[in-house]
Amino acid sequence: MGLFSFLTQEIAIDLGTANTIIIHNDKIVVDEPSIVTIDLKTEKLIAIGEKARQMQGKTHANLKTIRPLRDGVIADFNAAEQMIRGMIKMMNPKSRFFTPSLRMVVCIPSGSTEVEIRAVRDSAEHAGGRDVYMIYEPMAAAIGIGLDVEAPEGNMVVDIGGGTTEIAVISLGGLVTNKSIRIAGDDLTADIMEYMRHQHNIKIGERTAEEIKINVGSALSQLDNPPADYLIQGPNQMTALPIEVPVSYQEISHCLEKSISKIETAILSALEQTPPELYSDIVNRGIWLAGGGALLRGLAKRFTEKINIQFHVAEDPLRAVARGTGIALKNVNKFTFLIR
Repeated sequence: MGLFSFLTQEIAIDLGTANTIIIHNDKIVVDEPSIVTIDLKTEKLIAIGEKARQMQGKTHANLKTIRPLRDGVIADFNAAEQMIRGMIKMMNPKSRFFTPSLRMVVCIPSGSTEVEIRAVRDSAEHAGGRDVYMIYEPMAAAIGIGLDVEAPEGNMVVDIGGGTTEIAVISLGGLVTNKSIRIAGDDLTADIMEYMRHQHNIKIGERTAEEIKINVGSALSQLDNPPADYLIQGPNQMTALPIEVPVSYQEISHCLEKSISKIETAILSALEQTPPELYSDIVNRGIWLAGGGALLRGLAKRFTEKINIQFHVAEDPLRAVARGTGIALKNVNKFTFLIR
């Protein structure tokens, strides 16, 4: 980089539906929820990340909390641009006068269309990106887990994020088979909201449903170390009077059944399309789970029993994609699979 290296800053962005992570110099410098609060009158950014998440569901008519990404892709262009810009500012809060030009690697769902890829590139460029590269999420997850993606052998990764589940078989630095389905963490949260409304007659918001998922979420109705029931409070739908309901992990495993079965079917479908030589590699090595969804209790065990191939949960699955994107940033000139 030489003399002008201070003029260019290199960052890797895992632009997720639920969380956005920015890596600079091999360190995670920003890890915030992908959410912004905007003043509707002035269209100014009021809060970003965790501060905006605390306002979710609590704003008045002039303020609106927006999640700029839905199903892994940009749903609100203006909010996405403001969010990326705001998060980059969080990185260097001191440099008000001088902003270095940015070289970025951003990860995108493997099922992205040309239009969706263009939207991510435009947002990144408007937020100050001079050189923008993109990498597919399952490829980034595999690199972050520590798999050799350029070797002539099959590795399978299932990345369950907030908006999409990415399933891919990787060999020789490319995606041999890939499937991107729009059933992931957000759908599990929506399932819980729906279940509480129907079963317990209680109205809960997205944040509470997320808390239930974290505290008593499970993919199996029988766990070795079951979590204690989780108490939630809310208004009764019929009377609007406050009620308190204990929620057990068995109930949640029952209400998530449908969505988890769809992910299972997608994994089987990806395996069906896998060439036999790579299939045998996958059977011997197992399948890796990454993304926030991998933290759901009993998920790896359920998939292993159902599909008959060993499933491993990546170390720190929430950040596997971000770590892989960071490694790709250091090897921009070496990795041929990056999208320009």
